[in-house]
Amino acid sequence: MNKKLTALRARLVEAQQKLITQAVEAGGLPTDGALRKISDLENAIMAVEHMMEDMGHAKG
Repeated sequence: MNKKLTALRARLVEAQQKLITQAVEAGGLPTDGALRKISDLENAIMAVEHMMEDMGHAKG
C-alpha cells in the first residue's frame, strides 16, 4: 500500500508542478481555476502524506 501511496503522491506533485510552471510561463496572475486546481492538489498531497505517516506509525 505504501508504494501505491508514494506513486500517487508523485503523480499529484507532478501535476501540481506542471500547473505552477504553466502559470509562471504565462506571466501575470494565474486564473482562478488554475489557483483552485493547485490548491486542491496541495490538499490531496497533504492527505496522502498524512495517510503515509499514519501507516508508518501503525507499523512502528
